[in-house]
Amino acid sequence: MNPELKNRPVLITGCSSGIGYHAATSLHARGYTVFATTRKAEDTKRLSEHGITTFQLDLDDRLSIENALAEVLKATDGKLYGLFNNGGFGQSGAVEDLPTDALREQFETLVFGWHDLTRRVIPVMRAQGYGRIIQNSSVLGFAAMPYRGAYNAAKFAIEGLSDTLRLELRGSNIHVSIIQPGPIRTRFRDNGKKKFAQHIDIANSVHASVYQGTLDRLNAEGDASRFTLGPEVVVEKLIHALESNSPKSRYRVTTPTVAFAVAKRLFPTSVLDRMLGAVT
Repeated sequence: MNPELKNRPVLITGCSSGIGYHAATSLHARGYTVFATTRKAEDTKRLSEHGITTFQLDLDDRLSIENALAEVLKATDGKLYGLFNNGGFGQSGAVEDLPTDALREQFETLVFGWHDLTRRVIPVMRAQGYGRIIQNSSVLGFAAMPYRGAYNAAKFAIEGLSDTLRLELRGSNIHVSIIQPGPIRTRFRDNGKKKFAQHIDIANSVHASVYQGTLDRLNAEGDASRFTLGPEVVVEKLIHALESNSPKSRYRVTTPTVAFAVAKRLFPTSVLDRMLGAVT
């Protein structure tokens, strides 16, 4: 444990499980003052047992965001070293089958909620003269894949906003980094399964036969692919983004993310479409 890190308060969203939970417990053990948030109040108990300060924060609720951040800043005398935007879910389904309200829900959480929290944090970081903003994006933030249009669109939006924000914050000593995980061992599929059932009319879709594969993937036990890694690999990148004097603009995690990044530079769109179109 590094006692100096105690003076670096970090706010993390989406900490009920997976990447957020591992980030909160790992940074706490490392010495950071961690403020972990979850959408549901009942999910805060497990984190509190680690001695981590937890708050309920619903990214779909502006008042919830405002109140949670106010409590954090009250506890830190108005200081905040780092923000790790992580909370969210993934809506599956073909673009033509997605109700517009489903797309709105995806953006409300993954784009508008993150943006609202981020823009509230920036004045705090400007006033203190430093800060780190880390966005947990995805390989799907730059590589479009079929039947993931809502999530693709939201993550593409986050990448664009983050790149623009990084340019606008040049010279402020506030650094913006993007982490791009591929398949990571989390409960992400559980949340996506609920949204898929809620919004997609499988029986009346021309994609009905393909959706069986989607359901198999969402219902499968164990890792989503042979390239799946544990959440600790994401936290390693998070720590670098928080502690490096020269944090990277992007951190690519897992073999698929690296492979698709290279493929986008080397291959024409027609070849990429054949590669990515085979994913269901």
